[in-house]
Amino acid sequence: MKFRFLLWMLGRLMAKASRENPAFQQQLEGRDLVFQLHTLDGKLARHYIVKNQRVSSQRGAAEAPAFAIGFKDAAYGFVTMTAKNKQLAFMQGIQDKNIQIQGNPALVMWFQGLTKYLMPKKPDSAKKAA
Repeated sequence: MKFRFLLWMLGRLMAKASRENPAFQQQLEGRDLVFQLHTLDGKLARHYIVKNQRVSSQRGAAEAPAFAIGFKDAAYGFVTMTAKNKQLAFMQGIQDKNIQIQGNPALVMWFQGLTKYLMPKKPDSAKKAA
């Protein structure tokens, strides 16, 4: 249930960023593709549509995604996607075969770069206090 919510929320955050964040919009420039996040057991899938510098998402598997990231199960997907060091968690998951990537690996890297635009900005007062 947590992973399903996380994938849905990811779609909402990307849709909002594609409307409001110029830096995020710039990353979408020239992209027209569909990608998917899912569990390897086939129980859960969500796909994301990038078109005209906007992102939308839909429940279920896409017919022919440009790339897909499959997690061994929903619990593992949730832990990996919420890890403090996502890059390390993904690399470890791929090495252990708990994460499978289908399609263009360069697009997977592009997607991972997009996620940095979705994190909330820390207030300046927190920086000054540190």
